[in-house]
Amino acid sequence: MKKKFLLLLLAIFTSLSYAQDINDALTYGNENLQGTARYRGLSGAFGALGGDLSSININPAGSAVFKNSYVTGTLSSLNSKNDHNFLGNSSTNNVNNIDLNQAGAVFVFNNRNEENDWKKFVLGVNYEQTMNYNNDFFVSGTNNTSIDSYFLNYAQGVPLDLLQLLPGESITDLYSYLGQNEGFGAQQAFLGYQSYILEPVDDTDPNNTAYFSNIAPGDFNQEYTFASSGYSSKFSLNLASQYKDKIYIGMNLNSHFLNYNKSTYLYESNTNPGSVVSEVGFENNLSTIGTGFSFQLGTIAKVHKNLRLGLSYESPTWYRISEETTQYIATTRDDSGNDITEAISPNVINIYPTYRLQTPSKLNASAAILFGKKGLISFDYTLKDYSTMKFKPTSDAGFAAQNTIISNNLKSTGSYRVGGELRLTKEFSLRAGYRFEESPYKNENTISDLTGYSLGLGYNFGKVKIDATYDQFEQTRNYQLFSQGLTNSNRVNGNNSNITLSVSFNL
Repeated sequence: MKKKFLLLLLAIFTSLSYAQDINDALTYGNENLQGTARYRGLSGAFGALGGDLSSININPAGSAVFKNSYVTGTLSSLNSKNDHNFLGNSSTNNVNNIDLNQAGAVFVFNNRNEENDWKKFVLGVNYEQTMNYNNDFFVSGTNNTSIDSYFLNYAQGVPLDLLQLLPGESITDLYSYLGQNEGFGAQQAFLGYQSYILEPVDDTDPNNTAYFSNIAPGDFNQEYTFASSGYSSKFSLNLASQYKDKIYIGMNLNSHFLNYNKSTYLYESNTNPGSVVSEVGFENNLSTIGTGFSFQLGTIAKVHKNLRLGLSYESPTWYRISEETTQYIATTRDDSGNDITEAISPNVINIYPTYRLQTPSKLNASAAILFGKKGLISFDYTLKDYSTMKFKPTSDAGFAAQNTIISNNLKSTGSYRVGGELRLTKEFSLRAGYRFEESPYKNENTISDLTGYSLGLGYNFGKVKIDATYDQFEQTRNYQLFSQGLTNSNRVNGNNSNITLSVSFNL
């Protein structure tokens, strides 16, 4: 039998884990192509080139290519056009955003002792936004699966006694007690029971663990609203050096920052014969913050005056993540011919314990051919094994189960980037690039391969350089509404385009 749980506040701390899953791991642990306009103009194919602030994100040895101290700041305008297909209905949404997505500087210290083989030392600092989470969409359609399946999945096996209010106990009290002592699943069962979606098979037995739905089978009109905001970013401290005229080496120490907010709302209605509950509105809100650390090592070799080779390694990012959630549900039911609306608003902020996420490491190999002062062609290839992502502590049973799902469903991927630059005059340059990234999923229907291209130009005024780039990429995803029960997917064909402007100064 449960004990009454006394609350003094409407916001409480919970002690059990929220239901993190493979989608969270990919959301928090992935990065998109960001950076300076020149870097994006070559689609990020900079591992063997260097001489650009964003190049150190691929190969930290790239800062040693600079001949003098240098500062760059970058603005980027993002436009996302997403085509949705949900339950056979098509729709489109657009998201626009402008960000200061890069700012950094390198300070070059030349060695004046010509007999010393170490020609220069470089200290660099660089900030870049690695992922923009701003998105929103609305989809609707007619389904033959109800949201009741979500609550039934969590309720089966939960004793009825845990879901019923004691005399004097409020919705807030019991929802908080369940979060503190029984976990996320019991809270979902409680919402389903208290909103009259679920009924116990035996309502006289406090130990009853079997439930049925008050929503009759048939067709269900469903509307789903999604909104997210936030970003992930990285601050890099770079150390690099040039050995003789042939070798560049470098290291980055990276601090990562994560801020992600998501809100979803499902509205469902039905007119099915025998259905006690005819309408459901279910809202979920998530707020995530995190910090992380990673390091990078890299080298660039001049094997010929026209050929450079690069190799770099990026460690996993070790994140510490904290999450908060809130929930709300309202239903309309038929009570002896009268429609009654039941709103369950716990007014509780679930504050979950900090957990850890380890993202995959990356290995990048690159080559660049230089045609004197006329131009260049560059190629990068990156290996990244998504199946090694892990929630920690791995001793947690829930995290262990999710880590198994990650290992079984994700794979090692290869991606390549190719870019070229043509210098029409001493001042004016044209650039273009192409990139391809394999899907992290073994089943590529969940997330497709990514393809993108870029076009850019730059003008050198001497001490000041201005670069501009247009880049675009496409990728298709199946966005699953809920992790259990109502698992229908919204298929999203995303077309993302960016206009990026960078201004650089020689110091």
